[in-house]
Amino acid sequence: MRVCFVENLGGLEKGETSGAVKNKTEELTLAGFSAQEICYEKELKGESRFFEQAARVSKLHKNLVVCGCVTNTHGHRRKSALVAENGRILGVSDATHAIDGEVSSGANLRVYETKIGRVGVVVAEDLYFSEVLHSLAVCGSEWIVCICDGGVDCIHSALLRAGAFENGVPILFCAKGYCMVVGANGDLRLASPNLPICAEIKKEKEYHLVETRRRFFRRK
Repeated sequence: MRVCFVENLGGLEKGETSGAVKNKTEELTLAGFSAQEICYEKELKGESRFFEQAARVSKLHKNLVVCGCVTNTHGHRRKSALVAENGRILGVSDATHAIDGEVSSGANLRVYETKIGRVGVVVAEDLYFSEVLHSLAVCGSEWIVCICDGGVDCIHSALLRAGAFENGVPILFCAKGYCMVVGANGDLRLASPNLPICAEIKKEKEYHLVETRRRFFRRK
């Protein structure tokens, strides 16, 4: 599978990106957080067109697009990821955890059925909570994508590698000016501060039979 990592959706629709992106052969495009806060009310009224833009980009490139944004629902701000495929909005995933009250937490952990397989989406600080990755893996994710806002440090690489190894699912990570790809066995396959960049990713999944012995508890 060919994946393209970009800073945001802005240049994709106008073709103002690298030649690797222009050839439109990518099956998946991951975009970092938009600088624009997305208000659902304005989107419904047509006063802003972020959802429409994402749908157009996915139709133009004939692929799956996942991009980060901060959504606003009557004052409740959430970190979210918009998912679109071939001109159609598949849904919006919110971060289920919010740290220190910067935004509100959402409740929309979801695995998407797409042309490239079942894709689980992790948003921002949800990466810090291992149960999120585990839930997406148990629900049959063949790929897990993580869209993060802000900078990147060594903790992100450690969490991604541990999560991929523990759950046996490849993880693709896109943040502000940085991307990473981790294989199902925990190997770091790609780490680059230069966006846009495209890469070939192999579909894989690790399965192991795990046996444990527990003491028997007898009821009285």
